[in-house]
Amino acid sequence: MRLVRLAQQPSRVAEDVRAALASLGRGSTVVGGVALIGARPADERAVEAVIVMPKGVIIVIGVDLPDPALKLEAPLGGPWKADGWPLVHGDTSINPATDALSLSAACTHKIADVAPGAGPIGTIIAVGPYVETVDQPPSDLAGSVRVLYPTATTMLAATVSLATADRPRSVQQARELIAALAPDAPPMPEEMLLGEGFSAYSDEEPTIVRENPLVAIAPTVPVRHPGKAKRPAKPATPPAPPAKPVQPSAAPVKPVAPVRQAPLPVAAAAPAPAAQAPASASAESAPKAPHQSKTVKWLPLAAIGLLIVLLVAAITVASGGDDTASTQPPPPPTPATSSPPPSSSAVENIQFTSRASAADQKCASHAYGDVQASLQRTSCTTVKRASFASSIDGRAAAVTVAVVEFPDTALATAFKAAADTPGGGGILDLATETNQWQGDVPVFEGAAYQSSQDGNSVRLIQVVWVPGPSTPDDPGLVRGAKAALELPVNG
Repeated sequence: MRLVRLAQQPSRVAEDVRAALASLGRGSTVVGGVALIGARPADERAVEAVIVMPKGVIIVIGVDLPDPALKLEAPLGGPWKADGWPLVHGDTSINPATDALSLSAACTHKIADVAPGAGPIGTIIAVGPYVETVDQPPSDLAGSVRVLYPTATTMLAATVSLATADRPRSVQQARELIAALAPDAPPMPEEMLLGEGFSAYSDEEPTIVRENPLVAIAPTVPVRHPGKAKRPAKPATPPAPPAKPVQPSAAPVKPVAPVRQAPLPVAAAAPAPAAQAPASASAESAPKAPHQSKTVKWLPLAAIGLLIVLLVAAITVASGGDDTASTQPPPPPTPATSSPPPSSSAVENIQFTSRASAADQKCASHAYGDVQASLQRTSCTTVKRASFASSIDGRAAAVTVAVVEFPDTALATAFKAAADTPGGGGILDLATETNQWQGDVPVFEGAAYQSSQDGNSVRLIQVVWVPGPSTPDDPGLVRGAKAALELPVNG
């Protein structure tokens, strides 16, 4: 799921909502969609989020409780209780979610107006500051409203249960809906929305448009084949061989045939007989047809003979090449010893072994947290990522490197400031994404972090122990992170 921050969220539990949505990751691997953080779909106060998903729309509204609770009884049409104590909100409210449900209804009507047939529209009432268990009656769970404390698990379960359309909405429909709900949202390219699970085509244009070009091409297929259809007519000339048994008196002529056949293989080397065969078959009389059929039979034999000569020559050359190669054993070891250096580098007495490297322009797709939001606002030109296995002070470590390039220095400086903010997110590790780690898969939590800027380019480094745990101020990890600033990353 992709996050787009539009405005400050109104409740205290909003930070937990944003963290839970960010934990779902990018793309459609889990649920997919675009979360509009701080949107105002009903032109009233901002909601925590409006999640436009391929198979539904979910409105997330925060409700702040007076204190944390272990158990919250939260019927939508009755009073709430926190650890057995009743909760009220205002003089006329049945429960703290009364106002939130009214706002949700207004948002639902607005979405239905701007996007008729938008699919299922659900509501999540996010309560906080902390609730261990939320007890919602089964009748409420059968509807389209969920009351929960926002965690990665509860948000995932709610989004899956509320977005239940039969078919995903198209990229164009998603763009129109996002533009109607959040006019200030940055435009999203088609590739980005396809990566979030939206369909490339709407329900109105399933296959008809695609089939028309094929129907136009189909008539051309038989038009090209009549030329080939004439080739079976050549076997029609071989019916002349049955004329042989009809002429028993022609048997003595067979000794003369080899005399005439002798020059024919020489003529077969020229391309003329292939072109003259149809003309001669139609112009000459029936007695000459047997000779032409014999030349046709000799053509493949001559070709096979030529191929045999070429094969013998090739084998002779190859065997000679093997002999010359065997007389010079030193050259092969040279390329063998020169291949490891591209995958292994040493910086400040620390050895780094490459595990994965790649480069593309999908900048925000490879980021998370505030770094992802920054790249969504001002996308980079290229992101190069690399993963290295290392050994620091005799202990195994993993290094992930990201080099992000921008059109100008000002954008690079702003991005580095966002990346350097603690808890601001970062760039995902390439080898973890592509399953290229050998042995234990590193977890980049508590990683030592370093960054540097060179003009329009920003380099981000994270280093952790394998296996962990790791701490950001570990001297060995910090030393490895500083050394990784000098690693070559080609992508």
